[in-house]
Amino acid sequence: MVSSKKFQLREMVNSIFEAANMRKLSLLIFVLCILISLKNQNAETKKGLSSIAEYWSSSSWDLYPSMFLSMEEEEEGHPQRSLEYDFYRVSCPQAEKIIREVIRKTYKVRSSVAAELLRLAFHDCFVEGCDASVLLDAAEDLKSEKDSTPNENLKGFDIIDIIKSQVEEVCPGVVSCADIVVLAAREGIVQAGGPFYPLLTGRRDGFRSFPDIATYELPSPLADLSETLASFASRGFDERETVSLLGAHSIGMIHCKFFENRLYNFGGTNKPDPSLDPQFLNQIRSRCNNSNVSVTPAASPFFDASVPSSSAPPASFDILESSSTAASPSCNGSPSSSEKPGRMGEISSSSAPSLSFQGSVSSSPTSFTKPSVSYEGSLQSSLEGPGINMAYEGPGIDFGSVYYHSLLQGRGILYSDQQLMSGEETGIWVKAYASDVSLFLRDFAQAMMKLSDLHVLTGSAGQVRLNCSRVA
Repeated sequence: MVSSKKFQLREMVNSIFEAANMRKLSLLIFVLCILISLKNQNAETKKGLSSIAEYWSSSSWDLYPSMFLSMEEEEEGHPQRSLEYDFYRVSCPQAEKIIREVIRKTYKVRSSVAAELLRLAFHDCFVEGCDASVLLDAAEDLKSEKDSTPNENLKGFDIIDIIKSQVEEVCPGVVSCADIVVLAAREGIVQAGGPFYPLLTGRRDGFRSFPDIATYELPSPLADLSETLASFASRGFDERETVSLLGAHSIGMIHCKFFENRLYNFGGTNKPDPSLDPQFLNQIRSRCNNSNVSVTPAASPFFDASVPSSSAPPASFDILESSSTAASPSCNGSPSSSEKPGRMGEISSSSAPSLSFQGSVSSSPTSFTKPSVSYEGSLQSSLEGPGINMAYEGPGIDFGSVYYHSLLQGRGILYSDQQLMSGEETGIWVKAYASDVSLFLRDFAQAMMKLSDLHVLTGSAGQVRLNCSRVA
């Protein structure tokens, strides 16, 4: 009887231990499953990041070392937000939709908007960075970059005002004018057949204007190659990037007054520029007669040129103003691959992937004064005198194709453009882009990304203007 009870007790104890062991084993198996799952998930994450890295070339990642929010220390020791993708994702998710919609509608009736906004972005970013300083009007204690010689014919301010007005109605005091300028330029390029390129956002607007720098440091369309390369190198662009950026001359209208000296009195010789193809010379002379040739420097319209004199500042590199009736290339592409402190709409093009530019900016809106410009009024465009359409071979030509082919044939309209063929390395890149449009589209996209991030202001180093033409 006692033996039977001992046996039953032993069996019960064994059962308890076996159950405990099973629970331990189950727990161990469960933990192992979790670890294996996490390991697989990490491998998939690495694989995904590897795929992204393969899509964008190494040079793209050099430009953008981080896709996510980063914290940088200001001089005061307080953290500030740097540029990031989808900066306005919380505070103004409609921002990009509004910008695209305005540009798309405007381009249908005023194709000049693409060249105008591209030039506006170049003039802003090349002068002390992308801080919307070019938009500021003169005030009692502030001179305006608009009044500098290279900027006298700048256009597109009305479109920026329209976009800002619509954005302010939806999310007041959030989206900076500096971001609007670079995003609007990108959308105009896409509409004109150029490549889509992703942009980081979160720029702040500057407090100052830099008219003297705008007057003397914007590259001149009459410059020799060494001067052009030095000018772009001062902003961090190498020869390849410079040649690709000048592909922006693929769109727009160049007024005759900016290159007439090449047609009739090159270098004071009373003869045409000998580097011009004779047949092309006759062609553009028929459009630009010498009755309007002036001995005084003209105001330069990224891509105006004026004839400099010993007392006149160099003209801006931008002469391109496309007219609303000018034919534009229609091929779309996508990329395959005084100091300032703290520098460091609905419709999307069928060929352009949609990115949103959203995030939170701490700004307390007070009041917003709408610019006195109507949408309909902004669609009017005037052409000041005769000019040459950069897409002179007609619509349907790849963005960039005509420009580089024209240089190979001695048909560059601007002296500085044709000078690209006088350098060994620059000539190599002209030939490369002429023979491979996809290579140009990729390089142009990356160069525009780099241009759009020049010396930006972030955090408390800048502000979000309520009206783009006035410091808040």
